[in-house]
This record gives sequence, structure tokens and C-alpha cells, in this order.
Amino acid sequence: VQLQASGGGLVQAGGSLRLSCAASGRSFSSYAWFRQAPEKEREFVAAISWSGGTTYYADSVKGRFTISRDNAKNTLYLQMNMLKPEDTAVYYCEASTSVFVPTAATMYGYWGPGTLVTVSS
Repeated sequence: VQLQASGGGLVQAGGSLRLSCAASGRSFSSYAWFRQAPEKEREFVAAISWSGGTTYYADSVKGRFTISRDNAKNTLYLQMNMLKPEDTAVYYCEASTSVFVPTAATMYGYWGPGTLVTVSS
């Protein structure tokens, strides 16, 4: 099983980025994005169900970020708009066999290398 996140980079505050995560080896019921800023703990960003019909967002990104998935391509996305300097972090895509779309990191047993997002002020 491999999860490969991509799409990070340097962007000015107010700008946008789209992260992608290609999953190989198997498909999963739930996917999520987590992020970890320097010297901070990993935090939940967004999660999505198999059908895409259920999504959850952290309050800090609600209204600015959109999580989606393409099951035919086994790919997860995170559209990030109106980026703020506090969004700067390494973003990780994580996968779970749970159908209940968990938001806790402990429920996600699969993840891969993250992608760095840097938002300048």
C-alpha cells in the first residue's frame, strides 16, 4: 500500500493550492488530510467517505478547503483557497478501513510522505 501526496509549494496569503494523493495497492473506505506545522502536533484537516457524500472539516479550514476523491483513479484531493500563513505545514493524506469517516489520527492506519505547503504573508 502506498499513499503519495503531491501539489504542495510556496504561495502567497490569499492564494490557492490543490493537493493530490494517489493511493495504490488497495482502496479504502475513508480518507483524510492531516497536517503538521513545525514544533506542533499533527492535526486533522478534512475527511471524506467512500461515496464522497460525507465530509468533515476542521473549524480552521471550513469554508476555505474542499476535500474530494475520484475512486476510479484512487485519488484524493484537497482544494485549498484563501490560504493563510497559519496553514503552513506538511500535509499528509491518510487512509482508513473504517466506514465511519473518523477524524482521529489513531483511526487511520495508512499514510505516506507528506507534501509541504508554505504560505507567505
